[in-house]
Amino acid sequence: MKKLGLCLIICVLYVFKTQAQENAITTAAPFLLIVPDARSGGMGDIGVATSADAWSLFHNPAKIAFSSRQIKTGITYSPWLRNLTDDIFIGSGSYINRLSENSAWGADFKYFSLGQIDLTDNLGNPNGTINPNEFVISGAYALKLSETFSMGVSLKYIRSNLAFNGTSGNSLQPINSFGVDVSGFYQSLEENYGNFNGRYRLGFNIANIGPKVSYTPGQEDFIPTNLKLGGGFDFILDDYNIISTTLEFTKLLVPTPQGDGSERDKGWVEGMFSSFGDAPGGFSEELKEFTYAFGAEYLYNNAFALRTGYFHESQDKGNRQYFTLGGGFKTNALNIDLSYLINASDVNNPLENSLRFSLSFDLGEIYEDY
Repeated sequence: MKKLGLCLIICVLYVFKTQAQENAITTAAPFLLIVPDARSGGMGDIGVATSADAWSLFHNPAKIAFSSRQIKTGITYSPWLRNLTDDIFIGSGSYINRLSENSAWGADFKYFSLGQIDLTDNLGNPNGTINPNEFVISGAYALKLSETFSMGVSLKYIRSNLAFNGTSGNSLQPINSFGVDVSGFYQSLEENYGNFNGRYRLGFNIANIGPKVSYTPGQEDFIPTNLKLGGGFDFILDDYNIISTTLEFTKLLVPTPQGDGSERDKGWVEGMFSSFGDAPGGFSEELKEFTYAFGAEYLYNNAFALRTGYFHESQDKGNRQYFTLGGGFKTNALNIDLSYLINASDVNNPLENSLRFSLSFDLGEIYEDY
């Protein structure tokens, strides 16, 4: 494994933000925002309003009540900072069980490994090794409130262990906390639109609602509470060809830095609500704190998929901008998905030159929701 400096930890901690940007928002445990699966990764990292799949628990727990099979389960793997090292990765596993026509439950696990880091003292002598890592375990339940609308709730345990002890006496303490997701999903019935049939989808998810945490004694940070809103439409051209398009908006429900550090005095509930109107630059700056992404998927005979997408974040709030490509192969039970990211910004992206991979299985009873 490569020898890395402690500066790499700081890079990973704030990998979603750029340097020297005025009022850029940073949080603890930003790994919670990393999209784990390749299907979403091929469509601009969207997922709050796409059709239900094995990775619905991350994007929108309410979607699992619309799962097309009784059981969906899978694993993902994504290399991280591949241009810099070869032992940092994020992996996840998911299990969804649709209990009945109206309800479902599920659990998932996401693990972020920062690899092995060899420490040295001020003279360059070996000073031990550390294996920093982070993970989150979630459990969710979703219930259909009508034929076309469901709501879901997810409870998660968060562990972030980036602790190290150097010769300078600096230290980071592990984080143990919890979070809650509250979500909703609407999927219309299939209707005829002349030359084709179609249905539309709407979704929202308020993810990672939870208390502030502390990496260092006396300094509390917000976790990345995140609002996702999206909508999409499926063009059902015939029995073999479906084109799905989806648009998604996200916003961190975290206070904007005020310059004097006063945002740190807010509680986590107050911080969520104040985040809609606390940007020093006013309404125009608040709009910059929204990201948007567009994704499209072509599905042939429910067996082969092609995907593309685009993600955009304001230049003043992180400047993540990239295109994505992806594909998938499906059988009755097996799904294999791959995705690739093409950076469109002058800010390096940790997923550049990396191939994301997902493997999932559809088992049990088939549900004909659409």
